[in-house]
Amino acid sequence: MKIKKGDSVSIISGKDRGKSGKVLKVFPAEGKILVEGVFLKKKRQRPKKSGQKGETISIASRIDSSNAMVFCKHCKRGTRVGFLNSGDKKLRVCKKCKNEI
Repeated sequence: MKIKKGDSVSIISGKDRGKSGKVLKVFPAEGKILVEGVFLKKKRQRPKKSGQKGETISIASRIDSSNAMVFCKHCKRGTRVGFLNSGDKKLRVCKKCKNEI
């Protein structure tokens, strides 16, 4: 999987197309990612103490990694990721502008 935790991604398909956010968690076995502020689901929460009211909260849910592209700061848009071997290090680079991500 070419998307890592902490990357900025832009959503390219689904109900949140056009939004962008930071990757909070990656699930490589399922091919899914958790993005901040994207694909929010509502959850009803019970009251914790007596006399308190229950509430509805929004929680970010997992999306398929194929629905997101890594956001390149230099190109200012979503891009594909390539790899470049620099000595003993393997760098992730933008396919359009060849700058390191």
